[in-house]
Amino acid sequence: MRLRALAILLAAFAFPSCPSSAFAADALRLAVQATGTTAWELAVVSALRLDEQAGLKLETTELASPEAGKIALVSGGADIIVSDWLWVARERAGGARLALHPASTAIGAVLTKDATVKSVGDLAGKKLGVAGGALDKSWLLLKAYALQQGVDLEKAATIVYGAPPLLAAKLQQGELDAALEFWNFAVDLEARGFRAAIDLRDVERALGATGKPVVTGYVFDEGFAAAHKDALARFFAMMTRAKSLIATDDAAWRAAAARIPARDPATLALYRKRYVEGDPSGSLEEQEADAARLYEALAKLGGEQLVGPGKSLEPKTFYKGAP
Repeated sequence: MRLRALAILLAAFAFPSCPSSAFAADALRLAVQATGTTAWELAVVSALRLDEQAGLKLETTELASPEAGKIALVSGGADIIVSDWLWVARERAGGARLALHPASTAIGAVLTKDATVKSVGDLAGKKLGVAGGALDKSWLLLKAYALQQGVDLEKAATIVYGAPPLLAAKLQQGELDAALEFWNFAVDLEARGFRAAIDLRDVERALGATGKPVVTGYVFDEGFAAAHKDALARFFAMMTRAKSLIATDDAAWRAAAARIPARDPATLALYRKRYVEGDPSGSLEEQEADAARLYEALAKLGGEQLVGPGKSLEPKTFYKGAP
């Protein structure tokens, strides 16, 4: 009887090292855009139980827009959101202690069926939809690029902000002349006969980028990161694994594709191709250097109106605590 009790006791001490045991997992509260690619990755995480393997308990809230995620993080309603490095830098310049870990380099485009729109100057006099809000990085980059070409889009065009699916619908209904959309909505619109008049990758290069700049990342508070460093490292590793599986495993891709409205094989194949192309590459130092170059270009062309009070990329914008 004593031996049996001892065996049970030894087993109890052995199990905590195993993430799939009955012991409590680390809880992380996520706020993500319902139509974003992070939702695809989380679908894979759930289908393959990657969270359990990582010893994590994910509490996910799906939101209609990136702005809602920012509010959730700042108000304490979420531990992690997905946003862009420029917003993090602006918040740091204002005193917030946020940081970002790279998630994707995928970036969108200006979509239209208007044959007269071939360059940023052609947007003058047009009604332009902008996904993500007035401080979204893609919009700020487009504004800076337009200023480089001598065009102030806020004065020259009629700007309509909105959630990506709403703007996509308005563009198809003819209520907009063009729309600056996130890459996944751009794919869907291209499949519906719209064309990319302005590719934001070209804009990034025109503003000084040399590689594939990070566009979005996992954003969190430094205090939270310090208190949950190990859990964050496991979360990043889990999401990296989900990305890899989407690229290489058809079963994982089917779990992700279930979140995509498109159903025809050609469009889904294009989604997958563009998604894989957006996987971050290069070192963190190289990614940060590209972000710094883009920030400098934004600050030079648009000043505080574009980037806020900071003159250069805020130190520690990119999180250095991950392995």
